[in-house]
Amino acid sequence: MDFTLTDDQRAIEDAARAFAAAELAPHSARWDAESHFPVDVLKTAAEMGFAGLYVQEDVGGSALSRLDASIVFEQLSYGDVSTAAFISIHNMASWMIDRFGADELRRRYLPKLTTMELIASYCLTEPGSGSDAAALKTTARLDGDHYVLNGSKAFISGAGTSDVYVVMVRTGGPGAKGVSAVVVENGTPGLSFGGQEKKMGWKSQPTAQVNFDDCRVPVENRIGAEGEGFRFAMAGLDGGRINIASCSLGGAGLALDTAKAHLETRNQFGNPLKDFQGLQWRLADMATDLEAARLMVRRAANALDNRDPQATKYCAMAKRLATDTGFDVANQALQLHGGYGYLAEFGVEKIVRDLRVHQILEGTNEIMRLIVARSLVGR
Repeated sequence: MDFTLTDDQRAIEDAARAFAAAELAPHSARWDAESHFPVDVLKTAAEMGFAGLYVQEDVGGSALSRLDASIVFEQLSYGDVSTAAFISIHNMASWMIDRFGADELRRRYLPKLTTMELIASYCLTEPGSGSDAAALKTTARLDGDHYVLNGSKAFISGAGTSDVYVVMVRTGGPGAKGVSAVVVENGTPGLSFGGQEKKMGWKSQPTAQVNFDDCRVPVENRIGAEGEGFRFAMAGLDGGRINIASCSLGGAGLALDTAKAHLETRNQFGNPLKDFQGLQWRLADMATDLEAARLMVRRAANALDNRDPQATKYCAMAKRLATDTGFDVANQALQLHGGYGYLAEFGVEKIVRDLRVHQILEGTNEIMRLIVARSLVGR
């Protein structure tokens, strides 16, 4: 095993780090305070190739590996966790169209998605079905050459602003085999949005309910065959879990560096805090835990790139470990700041707020344990 990044991967890492430092970090606190969705910056990210990271090149994508994408998201999150996480969601929705959609569907949407002329959202969760995603109730009734959609999706990032919604709907009977995936454009009659949610973190991206009331969508907007939507959604989540794990690494890395800088400048009992051995050991454990999580994330990305039959298990392991570790490291960094860590101007409390949701979305960490457990002992 070679843990060294290639020259190309180093170049990708450097480019993402420079973009995050120039375009994300200087504005992160303001975006959070104002709940501002930086669409202009998202489009600048698209110019760097970050909006179609693993979309094929014939429709404008970068055709990178999942490992490459993980490197990008870790660096972007060092600049701003919330914005980087939304770029991940956009990539996941675009990839589903690219990987499973008909060529006509790909060519209709992806050239504009990879430039972020169109922005995409992923719609699986519903008010009554979160972890039990296969129980979704949003229906799509066939009526001639259209589906008629009725139902609601909850906690949708980008809702109301995004141009394209990749929506999992029920076209058949109960359970996973009755689920299909369709692309719904903003502005379609019958599509509406709830009020913006007031959230603990992730404030640089809008979040709202998406509602369908006799919303007519052309059959040609279906991704793949009927009944395949749940499988497509789960495949998308494998990659999404690697991405959100990588975002946790980036945010926690910033928190660790911020804590280290604080210990170097803060004096107590006549000495800099960095000279206290107990605090040195704490930093050492935080750095070690992050490195272990990073190795697990890259192991999972490698498995997905190589279509390892155990990739889903490794992605679940990586997501659980990295998001738990990332939140713990950020929380410890806040503690190392003492009272200052609780103040917005020091930036650590924002990282804690942004990372907390990573333990919930893309499948809760309890569900990640369930996936791993089933691979070990069966259902």
